[in-house]
Amino acid sequence: MAALGFVSGLPLMLTLTTLRQWLVERGTPVSVIGLTANIGLAYTLKFLWSPLLDRVPAPFGLARFGRRRGWMLAMQPLLALCVAGMALSGDPVWTVAAAAGVAFCSATQDIAIDAWRIESFDEARQGLATAVYVWGYRVAMLVAGGGTIWLAGQIGWQAALLAVAGLALASVGVTLAAPEPVVAIRSVGQGSLLKRAREAVVAPLLEFVGRRGGVLILAFVALFNLGEAMAGVMLTPLYRSLGFSRDVVAGTSLFSLAGSLTGIAAGGWIVARIGLRRALVVTGFGQMAAMALYIVLAGAPGAVTLLYGVVLSEAFVQGVATASFLAYLSTLCSRAHTATQYALLTSLAVLGSHVIGGFSGFVAEAVGWQAFYGIAMACALPAMTLMLIILRRQSSGDPAWSR
Repeated sequence: MAALGFVSGLPLMLTLTTLRQWLVERGTPVSVIGLTANIGLAYTLKFLWSPLLDRVPAPFGLARFGRRRGWMLAMQPLLALCVAGMALSGDPVWTVAAAAGVAFCSATQDIAIDAWRIESFDEARQGLATAVYVWGYRVAMLVAGGGTIWLAGQIGWQAALLAVAGLALASVGVTLAAPEPVVAIRSVGQGSLLKRAREAVVAPLLEFVGRRGGVLILAFVALFNLGEAMAGVMLTPLYRSLGFSRDVVAGTSLFSLAGSLTGIAAGGWIVARIGLRRALVVTGFGQMAAMALYIVLAGAPGAVTLLYGVVLSEAFVQGVATASFLAYLSTLCSRAHTATQYALLTSLAVLGSHVIGGFSGFVAEAVGWQAFYGIAMACALPAMTLMLIILRRQSSGDPAWSR
């Protein structure tokens, strides 16, 4: 699971910070660099083609390896090829196009890996499996981000990116070593194209909404990260307004990484110790309370020690909450529509944050930093209220509310 997490996390930073740093050093026009913002749409919109991975066997004769592994094996050589295309491209526009190919192949691979994880572990082990997965993911982000930028300074950009392409290709070995989960696979139905599309795309959504409490659960998923997203968007302007230097702000990344990795591990342990639903409540309210630290920080300009303590603490709590939340999403998916429903849920989890979080700057300007972070805390309350309602009804013994 850790190895698959590394495989999944490797392409992300490559198409974001690393790509932009390379383009800047090549003197690429700002207009072209701006196009890189659209690359991430592949991760947001992956739910649109996720039904294919639930219903269609892997291409290129790879179906014999299984539905999940077959699709991973189909994407991984293409992913390595696109990374190599980035390295060998001499034109910035073609470089961005190759990066878009990396994002698409990566997002498709993520669909298969998420489905593999959900189908391979029971609910009691989903928290631990998710935590280990995210550990691998974060390490890969470090390798593909700062690690690749540093390596480019030693051996040049082309060689550094080709080295990452080699790592991506090595992921084939990880997939071959992973056992295919034993689940019943539904094949593409018969009938018109419209009918088959309805079965693949609409049926998983209707199956979820049709459950007792399905709409409440979807609302909770959409709102869970809203407060944290609002707070996170404004961190850079907050640090600047408090007078922290560039070097001090750069130093927060180490504390953030340490807190996050430790929190993710703790989150997996907590889920196994007290149960998924109780862990979700505890960590959700903990995540909300941690935002109060930024209210304290906003009243202490230039306090570097306090800054690092706040970043470490908040990242730890956020890591715990992330492990619990992703494990919860995993348990919501029907085994008949694993890839489709998980892709829908993860897209929904960030959609509200992206839409409403975009207004954070206007709110911060209007009310000031301390009041803004108080509002961000309050934005977490609706999700936690919904969670308490859902858990109370599930614990009532009604089998329609049980998973």
